[in-house]
Amino acid sequence: MIHIVVKFNVRPEYSDQWLDVVSPFTQATRQEPGNLWFEWSRSVEDPHRFVLLEGFRDAEAGAEHVNSDHFKEAIRQSPPMLVSTPEIVYAEIPGTEWSQLAEMSVPESGTG
Repeated sequence: MIHIVVKFNVRPEYSDQWLDVVSPFTQATRQEPGNLWFEWSRSVEDPHRFVLLEGFRDAEAGAEHVNSDHFKEAIRQSPPMLVSTPEIVYAEIPGTEWSQLAEMSVPESGTG
């Protein structure tokens, strides 16, 4: 799978509406056949920083994403609302699922 993490530093005047602005892009991406997840978070330390976690089945699915009309529209629409160029981490990882954090295993219900 392809796993991508992107940090967006949004201009303060747009930060409260950022998730609404990117909602059509988010919803369209989640409908792509090769998308595994597409999740936004807002920093608890900086209310103008948003982090996007993306997962795609494989390189072909990633290529379909960056060639989609909704991606091209997001690339056109977003830069004026940003303070700086987004930072990205891109990694190809075996499998298509999240692993469990064994160090924080939660006991099964009913055990003590």
